[in-house]
Amino acid sequence: MNLGIGTWPARRVMVRPDATAVVFEGRSVSYRDFELRVRKLANALRDSGVEHGDRVAYMGFNHPSLLETFFATGLLGAAAVLINPRLRRAEVDYILRDCGATTVAFGRDQGANATVLEPELTDVRTWLSVDGEGPGQDYEAFLQSGGEAAVDEQLDLDDLALIMYTSGTTGKPKGAMLTHNNLFYQYVNAMIGQDLRQDEVHLAVAPLFHIAGLNMMTLPTFMLGGTIIIHRQFRAVDVLRELEDSRVTSSFMVPAMLDSLSHTEGFDTADFSSVRAFMVGGSPLPERMLRTWAELDVAVMQGFGMTETAPGVRMLEPRDGVVKLGSAGRQHFFTESGLVDPLGDPVAPGQAGEVIVRGPNVMAGYWNKPEETAKALDGGWYHSGDIAVEDEDGYLFIKDRIKDMYISGGENVYPAEVENALLDVSGVQEAAVIGVPDEKWGETGRAFVVLFPDTAGLTGPRIREHLQDRLASYKLPAVIDVVAELPRTTTGKIQKHVLRERP
Repeated sequence: MNLGIGTWPARRVMVRPDATAVVFEGRSVSYRDFELRVRKLANALRDSGVEHGDRVAYMGFNHPSLLETFFATGLLGAAAVLINPRLRRAEVDYILRDCGATTVAFGRDQGANATVLEPELTDVRTWLSVDGEGPGQDYEAFLQSGGEAAVDEQLDLDDLALIMYTSGTTGKPKGAMLTHNNLFYQYVNAMIGQDLRQDEVHLAVAPLFHIAGLNMMTLPTFMLGGTIIIHRQFRAVDVLRELEDSRVTSSFMVPAMLDSLSHTEGFDTADFSSVRAFMVGGSPLPERMLRTWAELDVAVMQGFGMTETAPGVRMLEPRDGVVKLGSAGRQHFFTESGLVDPLGDPVAPGQAGEVIVRGPNVMAGYWNKPEETAKALDGGWYHSGDIAVEDEDGYLFIKDRIKDMYISGGENVYPAEVENALLDVSGVQEAAVIGVPDEKWGETGRAFVVLFPDTAGLTGPRIREHLQDRLASYKLPAVIDVVAELPRTTTGKIQKHVLRERP
């Protein structure tokens, strides 16, 4: 399979042409057939007017057509723009206008939005309906209209391949520009840092329209010729069944998914013997979760990264998961990262600093945002906004976002540490901590917790009592509110700015 990388004409190169490439809802496709579909889609897109440098958007949940669109777009030297299908119409409208998409493929969950936007977005020449709902042409019919000739577009490693819009919790999203070179080194980093093999059976259940779900395991497995089993969305009961029935060897999940699995009926008797490793990223993994999987002898790799770095920055290998409990691991092979103080000077081991990153996987910048690009890539390093500590062995421990840290009585408090302690209290399912004004201490903590169903008698004051032996007094939240749910972005991140607005 040619990924559209390099300055040579595209060639038909497949690692294992007869091996199963993709399994989706009972249908299997070999690498040979998948490559043919991508080639035909690329020719159909070219016939419809897509040119080198154009943007082709895909908005939908996990589906083989997402991967086909990504590869076909890359073969033409155009850039794929993968859009979260949970976004509202105004959000989709903004992204499509901002990136200047000329073609939009969409799944059924965006059919209604596409119907309204189609007459308004006059720059979009082609609309493709993957599931037969909404305006435009049928995706499958469009694909089949393309010729089978090899695509001969000349490509360069610095050509733009992918635009991923950062979700953010405030303001408008920014489109991180990733080149073919960025993606290539991300995949090489991933293959070096993980035990991926040609016989991999990878379960793609995290959103492929997010950078980690796409780039940490799914596409590296694809490059090796392994099998990708695609689920449209995460459903814990379906995942447990798939792990056993298909003898899955790996999967990328966010912590909430892994936690949900461990509280699903059938978990205690599930067979995880085929799993070589789960990879987890997106937010810190609570210690209780690490202990749960360690007791089952299931390896859990923890990764740290962001959209702007494609995403790999650090990786904690399974063998270090217990020894370095809570760490985000060491540097990827081709990526350098360090910690600096507010003046930009390196900090000593054990001292907190902002994580900065440089390497061939770091984005080219933000789409049409030169000032934001210059700020983020100041001095040739990407400035993450994350606070961390590195120990003497080179292992990174993420503390929190700079904007989320607060100071109580002159002491820095990192909400992630307090949240981790809250999640260790029996009955607490989710937790979020913010800093609020306090007359005596300047700031103090306020916690919001969601309890597991059928948890009786657990109140805020009782939870606080449980924390007194775990946390220093200045870290203890002054108030703990038990709530029904936490506000989240469409990508699942807790919206702390919304919590700060609560009375």
